[in-house]
Parts: sequence; structure tokens; C-alpha cells
Amino acid sequence: MKKKLMALILIPVVLLAFSSCKRGTVTDGTPSPATDGETMIFTDSAGRQVEISKNITRIVASGYPAQLVLFSLAPDKLVGLAEAWSDSALEIIDPKYHDLPVLGSFYGSGDLNLEEIAVRAPQVIIDVGEPKSSIVEDMDSITEQVGIPAVHIEASLDSMPEAYRMLGKLLDMEEEAEELALYCENVLTETRGLAEQLGRDGMKSLLYCMGSDGLNVIAQGTFHAQVIDRLSNNLAVIENASSKGTGNPVDMEQLLNWDPEVIIFAPDSIYDTVREDETWRQLQAISAGNYYEIPIGPYNWMSFPPSVNRYLGMIWLTGVLYPETATFDVYEEASKFFELFYHTNLTEEQFKELTKNSLS
Repeated sequence: MKKKLMALILIPVVLLAFSSCKRGTVTDGTPSPATDGETMIFTDSAGRQVEISKNITRIVASGYPAQLVLFSLAPDKLVGLAEAWSDSALEIIDPKYHDLPVLGSFYGSGDLNLEEIAVRAPQVIIDVGEPKSSIVEDMDSITEQVGIPAVHIEASLDSMPEAYRMLGKLLDMEEEAEELALYCENVLTETRGLAEQLGRDGMKSLLYCMGSDGLNVIAQGTFHAQVIDRLSNNLAVIENASSKGTGNPVDMEQLLNWDPEVIIFAPDSIYDTVREDETWRQLQAISAGNYYEIPIGPYNWMSFPPSVNRYLGMIWLTGVLYPETATFDVYEEASKFFELFYHTNLTEEQFKELTKNSLS
């Protein structure tokens, strides 16, 4: 098995806990996943036919990208988090969701806590994201080890609308899911149209720099480069491109050879100091002041995790690169996004603070 969730010694404890829940008892004061007996067969994106409750009120995300999507659609159904809210998220997310327990992730950190999940008694564990080659085995192994159905919903940058529609059917929230799906479709339509209008020759050349020295770049064609590849001429063409969130390390000589028109810096990089650095000032993006820090709140707007937050990133990057061509107001779109996906109001003052290093 490619993923080991916990030491085998914990499995009997987990199964015992879930067994008592199935009988309709209550464990540590939490409701059981017992239903009225009505089930349905749900076919997930991996082609697996999974028997599942028709009335799902308690769910768990398999990881951080899934957490963002599920929170946007069904925050009150979540019984736990894959990863704790960041400080920036706590400032924005409604306090009633702050104390949800952290249950871990199947992918990434690989610390999915089966014993705690059994105590929380969800009716389904939902994975949302791009499928791994082992996705069928992975979902089956979760189900086998904890006794709770697990399903995979494929969600790439382009297929997010359909992911919401599948989730709407699964969770009996089709109307709510359709609103989110339509929003995503509108953003895709706007940005595709802009890209076609500009053409490759009309796009700005760009680098996405990160790391404490700014010398890691997100390479063209990688998973985390999907937004910048769509909306700009990503100069970071690297032979052995890494799809990891840390990107590829390069040196300053390479940056000077690329000499992009625009640089976007990851949060916690060296945005604040490059203007005073003699070497960095040799880059046209720095000398001309065409460099920006990616907003973060409640998540990185461009990626990390690569989930529905990337739609906000597309809106922001379009406004930064092509302000005269963009057909929307970035604040108005961000405000709408926060309301739909984060269930909170974004004030103009908050927006200005979030984007103080991020807009022209």
C-alpha cells in the first residue's frame, strides 16, 4: 500500500469505535452516523460505485485542497479540518468554525487520524482534487481501515465547476453547488477570453519567485503554474521542472538572463527588500516597479493549496497584468468571492490591507 495512515496497532481501536457508532450509540457525546437506512449508490470520479447515505449531514475532507472546496459548499456539515486554520484565515473565517478539530490529511502530511475520525462519526470522507495514479487503492484503503465510505471528486483548474455539481448531488445541495459552479465557469470564460484576445505574443513575461532569497521559481508546465501559464508568458522553462510547492531553485544569473517584465513574489519571500538590493534592481521588473506580493487571506490567492482559491488568483493576476483590458473590478470580484466561498463579508478596508503590496 502506498499510504500508511497509522500504525496497525490503532486499527482495532478505530474499528471498534466505528462499530459502536454504526449501532446508533453515541461516542464521547458526538452523534452517530446511523441513518434511517436509506442509501444510494454514488459513482465517484474514479469510477468507484460507493454505497452511501442519502441524507449526509456529517463529512470529513481527506486533505487541505478538499477542505477549501467543502468549506465553500457545506461548512456546517464539516466535523473536522484536514489542517488547522492559519492566522490569516482566523481573521476572516467566522469564529463558529474556529474550533473544529484537526483530523489530518491522507495525502501530503499523511497524518489522517482514523481513530479521531471514528469518534467524530462522519458519514463520508471526501477527497477533492486531481487524481493520483493510486486513487482507487487509496480510497478503498480508507474505507477498509475506518469503515466509513470514501469518495474521490476530481477537481482541476478547468473541472472545478463539474466538481461542485458532483458534490451537490452527493450532499443534496444542488442549488448551492450550482451557484458556485456558475461563478467558476464565469471566471474561466473571462480569463480564457482575455488570453485569446491577447494571444501569446501580447502577454506579459513573468516569473513567480519564492523562498527566503527569492531564488526559487515555479516552472512552466507544473501543477502550481497553471494560473500563471494561462495568463502570462512564464519564463521559467526548466528541464527537470518540479511540481512541488517549493518550486525549482535557480541563481541570480538565471533571473537576469530571463529578465521578466513582471515578478510576483510568494508571501513571506523578499518582496520588502528587493528595491534596495543593487542586484535585484538590475531586473526590469524591479527597476520599473512591476513586482507584487501575492495576497494571502484566508489562503494564498494563487495556489498553496491548489484548490478553488486559484479562481481568486486568476481575478487578481488579470487585474495586475492587464488592468486596461480586464472587464471587472478586482475589489468587487474579491468581495463576491469571499461571500460565496468563505461565507464572510470583505470590507474595502480589509481588501486594501490584503492587497497593499499586490496591486498597481
